[in-house]
Amino acid sequence: MESLDLGGIGRLTLHLAKGFVDKGYRVDLVLVKKQGAYLDQIPQGVNLIDLEASRVVNSLGRLGRYLAVKKPDILISAKERINIIALLAKILYKPKTRFIISIHINHSEQIKYQGASLYYRLLLMIAGLVYKRADRVVAVSRGVAADAAKLFKIPLEQIRVIYNPLVTPELAEKMREQADHPWFSDSELVLILGIGRLVQQKDFSTLISSFARVRQEIPQARLIILGEGSKRAALERKAAEMGLEEVIDMPGFVENPYSYLDRANLFVLSSAWEGFGNVLVEAMAAGTPVVSTDCPSGPEEILEGGRYGYLVPTGEPDQMADAIVATLKKPLPGEELQQRAMSFSVEKILADYESLF
Repeated sequence: MESLDLGGIGRLTLHLAKGFVDKGYRVDLVLVKKQGAYLDQIPQGVNLIDLEASRVVNSLGRLGRYLAVKKPDILISAKERINIIALLAKILYKPKTRFIISIHINHSEQIKYQGASLYYRLLLMIAGLVYKRADRVVAVSRGVAADAAKLFKIPLEQIRVIYNPLVTPELAEKMREQADHPWFSDSELVLILGIGRLVQQKDFSTLISSFARVRQEIPQARLIILGEGSKRAALERKAAEMGLEEVIDMPGFVENPYSYLDRANLFVLSSAWEGFGNVLVEAMAAGTPVVSTDCPSGPEEILEGGRYGYLVPTGEPDQMADAIVATLKKPLPGEELQQRAMSFSVEKILADYESLF
C-alpha cells in the first residue's frame, strides 16, 4: 500500500493482515512510506516493511529489492497507482511471487460524475496496459468487476469478486461504547444517520431534501451526518435555507461512528456511486435498518435486490423519503439484518482469499 492513510482501504487491509496472521501465515505489510493514522493499529505479528520512498513512482526499485530478498509467495496490492507499480515490478524483476491486484472503485461512474483529468486518464490507460499481467484481479463487488472488465479489457473469468471484510469482534466492541451525542439521551426522538465524507459522491444534499419531507410525517425525526469534507458549507447552507438547522447536526469526524450506528433508528446511504458501500454492512451488523440508493456499485448486492432494505434511485429525495418513512414504520428485525451482515465477516472473506490462493 501507499501508506496507512487511505481511510477504508487501510482499515480493511489491517483486518485481512490480522486474519492471515491468526491463521498462521507470515504477513508483511509493505508501505511506500511509513505514515498514516492507522500505524498504531498494525496487528501484532505483522511485519512492517517501510520502503522509505518519497513518492509512489520512486518505490519501484525498492519493491523489486524487497521481492528479491523476501521472496513472498503472494503479493496483494490495492488502488490503481500501487497496482501499477506492483505489476511493473513483476514485469521488470520477474519474481516467482504471484500478484493479486484489487480494485475498489467503479471508475466509469466516477468519471461520469466528476470528469477525468489528464493525469487520471493516463493512470487508467497505463492500468489497462499492465493489469493483464496480474495473476488474479480482485474486485470488491460484481459491479466493480464488470466495470473493470470493460474499462481495462480484462477477461471477466480472471476477476474474482471478494467482498470487503467488515464484521469483526472489534466492531461489536466499538458498537457497545457510549455514543457522545445529546440526542441519544432523548427516547422520544427518531434518529436517522448518514456517514461519509462531505463530498459530491455521498450526495448528502439529496438526503437533506428527503429529510425535510420525512419531518412532515415524523416531526420527532432528527438527522445526524458524520464526516467532513469540501461540501460542508453548502450542506449547512441548505439545511438553514430549509429551516432544518435545529434538527440536523453535522458534528464532523468522530472517533467511533459505530456507537452511533448501534443507537440510530435508521441508517441511510445516499451515494451517487460507490465501489461497495461498507457502512451499509456495518449498520446491518448493528441490527440497524437501512435505506440505500441503488447506485453503482455494491448496495444492490449487499441488500440482495431490496430484500434487506429499500433501494431507491439516486438523486430522488421524494422516493428516498417514502422509503425512510416506510422503514421507520415497519423495520426489519435486527437479527435478520445481523445474519445477513455475517456474509461479510472477516472469517468468510479470509476463506474466499484462501480459495483464491
